[in-house]
Amino acid sequence: MDFIKDLWGFMAARKKFWLAPLIIILLLVGILIVIGGGSAIAPFIYTLF
Repeated sequence: MDFIKDLWGFMAARKKFWLAPLIIILLLVGILIVIGGGSAIAPFIYTLF
């Protein structure tokens, strides 16, 4: 949680709020790959990429 506070502090201090959607999308793609790697949905996820 300390990393998230530091990241938010960086974005607030330097007015870099455009980074928030980018970080959220990267996290969602990462979660999708981790979850889809060992499940029955994997063939359908791999066709998206």
